[in-house]
Amino acid sequence: MALIDIIEEENSEGKLKELYKKMADPVTDKVANVLKVHSLNPKILEAHYNLYKQIMYGRSNLTRKEREMVAVLASALNECKYWIEHHGAALQKLKKKNKD
Repeated sequence: MALIDIIEEENSEGKLKELYKKMADPVTDKVANVLKVHSLNPKILEAHYNLYKQIMYGRSNLTRKEREMVAVLASALNECKYWIEHHGAALQKLKKKNKD
């Protein structure tokens, strides 16, 4: 658990509340902790989110599936369970989607 002060969704206001609504997982309605660590500075939170979106969804020679594979590998090398689970789940979802 991080020892960084964060503002939870239910306590957010103004710009932060808007960003949280935009960034919330559609299933759980929760914002990832890796984003909430920026909650004291919504401008930085928005920049982090936009960078991530560009890397994972922007125009690239890599497919979405390939990007998730790279992310899973990098997360494993960094021994980051949080991101292994996040990107692993996204990869599984993409694999399932491509079978349909």
